[in-house]
Amino acid sequence: MARAVFHVDVNNAYLSWSAVYDSCILGRKPDLRTVPSAVGGREDARCGIVLAKSEPAKRYGIVTGEPLAAARRKCPGLKVAGADFSLYEGASRALMEFLRSRSDRVETYSIDEAWMVLDGFGKLYGPPVSFARDLKDEIFRSFGFTVNIGISENRLLAKMAGELKKPDRVNTLFREEIPRKLWPLSVEKLFGVGETTAKKLRRLGIETVGQLAHADPGMLRAHLKKSGEILQGYARGEEMDPCIFAPEERRGYSNSMTAPRDVTEERFGHLLLLSLCETLGERLRADGVLAGLVGVRLKTFEFESFGRQRILRSPTDVTEEIYGASCLLFQELWDKRTPLRQLGVFTGKVERTGEGRYWQYDLSGGPQAERLLLLNRAVDRIRERYGEDSVMRAGFLNAPIRHKNGGL
Repeated sequence: MARAVFHVDVNNAYLSWSAVYDSCILGRKPDLRTVPSAVGGREDARCGIVLAKSEPAKRYGIVTGEPLAAARRKCPGLKVAGADFSLYEGASRALMEFLRSRSDRVETYSIDEAWMVLDGFGKLYGPPVSFARDLKDEIFRSFGFTVNIGISENRLLAKMAGELKKPDRVNTLFREEIPRKLWPLSVEKLFGVGETTAKKLRRLGIETVGQLAHADPGMLRAHLKKSGEILQGYARGEEMDPCIFAPEERRGYSNSMTAPRDVTEERFGHLLLLSLCETLGERLRADGVLAGLVGVRLKTFEFESFGRQRILRSPTDVTEEIYGASCLLFQELWDKRTPLRQLGVFTGKVERTGEGRYWQYDLSGGPQAERLLLLNRAVDRIRERYGEDSVMRAGFLNAPIRHKNGGL
């Protein structure tokens, strides 16, 4: 075949990567993949949920997203490994570099999966299935974790092929195999069909992918609009919508965290906000955007949520300005009596920095924001080169939280 598309997907990525590091680098036994185990958040920070689980853990009914405390009740001997996202990012980069050494067209879809387009590689690698088996085995020998590889002539069918049988398998789903392999699957197995869409399709009497492929197009448009047409195309094996691969412009950035203990004093709340704004400001500067709106969300110890936002006088990516606005909103929102469990900061009205950047000065301050921005950028460069913990604010020395919190 002149052209083949491979979909490479790491089996149970977070747990596999943690297991390889534990067993191969640290020499710990047993291998997490062979016993009931899970990767989870920090229970002492009250964000302990299951992020990934081993096959033996699944047999106890443990599911992703449930609290670790609930998982331990199901399986008292459950081994738990802490999440290490820097490890996962490194493992992902190594895998993608390996794939790029085999093909000039590797399209990353997520941290643990990518497509390889092999066009004109037949004489070099031979038949696609035998090459995929060699590639899968070489990945295991080189990195210690297994992958699934799906093979077809387009991305959609290659991805669906990779899901057919797991783990550590090579599966094909060519067009002539669609009636036998794809159409008998329940409709929620199709790429793009979520829980809500599956319920709508079932109300229309559509239970399987094959029934979706042969459904009346007019009925699908009437109930699902444009997405019904797209999903029917997927059910027939058509290529994915190109917009899936186009990066979307972010409309806003947000960051939140569950406090290690309830917030009962203003100073601790300000410290949490600053740790969130540190990460948020860095993300804005890295993407070259300014935020024209800042908001704060709070969640009480009784899980009641509320928030507030405000428009800034000038769009900004300066950490101190975002933090200052967050503190003002925090003071307006919180009654200083109700214990808080979770704090979040979000931004909106995002725009590119471009060449026409400006600041709205007032009588109380001049070019302070410009100086702070230069300082922020210098700190960003230091952290990028020497690690994010190489520079921190003095207020976080011996503090109960890290100086940067939330998602990167």
